[in-house]
Amino acid sequence: MADKPTKGLADVVAASTALSDIDGQAGRLFYRGYDIHDLAGRTTFEETAHLLQYGTLPTREQLSTYGEELVRGRTLGTLAEANIPEIAEKQAPMEALRTLVSLAGGDDPDKDTNDPEANLRKAARLTAQQPILVARYHAARTGATVPDPDPELSVAANFLLQITGRTPGEREVEIFDACLVLHADHTMNASTFAARVCAATLSDMHSAVVAAIGTLKGPLHGGANEQVMRTLESLDAGSVAQSVRDRLAAGEKIMGFGHRVYKTEDPRATHLRKMSQELGEASGDDTYYRMSKEMEEVVFETKGLYPNVDFYAATVYHYLGIPTDLFTPVFSVSRMSGWTAHVIEQHADNRLIRPDSEYIGERDQKWKPISER
Repeated sequence: MADKPTKGLADVVAASTALSDIDGQAGRLFYRGYDIHDLAGRTTFEETAHLLQYGTLPTREQLSTYGEELVRGRTLGTLAEANIPEIAEKQAPMEALRTLVSLAGGDDPDKDTNDPEANLRKAARLTAQQPILVARYHAARTGATVPDPDPELSVAANFLLQITGRTPGEREVEIFDACLVLHADHTMNASTFAARVCAATLSDMHSAVVAAIGTLKGPLHGGANEQVMRTLESLDAGSVAQSVRDRLAAGEKIMGFGHRVYKTEDPRATHLRKMSQELGEASGDDTYYRMSKEMEEVVFETKGLYPNVDFYAATVYHYLGIPTDLFTPVFSVSRMSGWTAHVIEQHADNRLIRPDSEYIGERDQKWKPISER
């Protein structure tokens, strides 16, 4: 008899990948062999996206070419463009992105082919369009006029410009760019697995990404960073420690702590903690950072749990002026580079992903006509 399955496929190797790797015991994350500590703050998001999608850190010439492709890719098709107002009126952020990416697929000139070169072009377009879609959605629901993307600005700078309506400071851009790098890929997480399962049927890249977005929408995958901010806002700054202890004693879960893979500190949290402190102090009101630090200490003392990537990302995004309910969409802006790279990798060496299951239902049932039931 086969071994009993592990819930959630824990410790089951579902695919081979050259994109990213995790050492959960040591708390290390690698993109194509590069330690995240070497990349964050040193490598731009555009360089990181190129690394994931093309396999190498780009030369200056390659980065220039890729940057030009991203600039061209920022133009939305007529389907998404025409429907943004109604979608913004009727759908919450992650629902809206699921719909808008699907619509964008209808206008993509490479939508009918999964050829390698076409996939690379689609990957660049999706990476370029995702921040535009988030910003345009937000502008439509608030009645704001979103600035056009500036071809001279990076993905990070343009997003902050379009979301806040003001030209961001140089250090703000550097920090947000590092956030995008930190979130770009993370091995076989739920949304990436969903994208690969879809791609393995030889479905198209936009369909696979829609599957990923639908998966990220679930609160057990995406959404934790938003809940962290909601928790901070619900607490009194003078009674954080006692409030957290009371919630833990009542069996409540404090979002932003613990990880299925990391048994020590999430390496991404190491960077985000420093960013939160810096931005909080620069803002003149570091209350939320100090509350977060106190929460971290109490949770570790009580439960032995470390903060994960979502915990300090919440206050970083808050200090950057990003609305709380857009925290998970921001995650998708970054992760688009990884999702698309996984689709490319899946298509390049494909086999249908079809796991087995353990049947636990009734057996040897006998049919009866409806009159005898």
